[in-house]
Amino acid sequence: MAIHQNAGRHEYKHAINAADAQALCARLARVMQRDEHVRADGTYKIRSLYFDNLFDRALREKLDGVAYREKFRIRYYNDDVDTLFLEKKSKRCDCCFKQSASITRAQCAALLVGDAAPLAHSDEALLRELYAKVRTQLLRPRLIVDYVRAPFVYPAGNVRVTVDTQVRSGLYNCNLFDTALPTLPAGAPGEALLEVKFDAYLPAVIADIIQLPDRRQEAFSKYAACRIYG
Repeated sequence: MAIHQNAGRHEYKHAINAADAQALCARLARVMQRDEHVRADGTYKIRSLYFDNLFDRALREKLDGVAYREKFRIRYYNDDVDTLFLEKKSKRCDCCFKQSASITRAQCAALLVGDAAPLAHSDEALLRELYAKVRTQLLRPRLIVDYVRAPFVYPAGNVRVTVDTQVRSGLYNCNLFDTALPTLPAGAPGEALLEVKFDAYLPAVIADIIQLPDRRQEAFSKYAACRIYG
């Protein structure tokens, strides 16, 4: 499968409380479409394995607000461990970019034990890039993040609005396939994360819907929030 890369998109994140999250999802459902991959309850589960180097470069660049930065992760949805995606998220000033490619379970299992060699001659350029950065930048599996996402899409402006809840941090265990992995909640109790992504413009109807009292825009990162335990 070829790499999928979107053009630069605008991305805004807001921490909201549980009551606002519930009300917002109800309003969004009246105007926006549900993502095609959701379960019957309108959500899907996500598990992500983030990579960082020995000096926590990805974490420090996020906390410091570095304008040009990137991070790698492997993720799967709804407990489907046979469909894995390697993703690279890049930030370039006010625009965000994402590249995605399939990765096999065997390749992922090798990475978990520090062996990036199976990626070296992959047909996927993104896998070869991760191999190079494991070798040259000492990237390694660093943290597992679990959460539940309610996703909504709107064709005009290519808008995607998501509400993430139940964000949990894996504890000193990067085994992506461990269903009994112990986790702890991250962020404030009951806190949810609203993410708004769009291309050139945000339609007024969506901008009006997502207006919430006392909502604050912030450089929120699930990876950074989940690193509070180490």
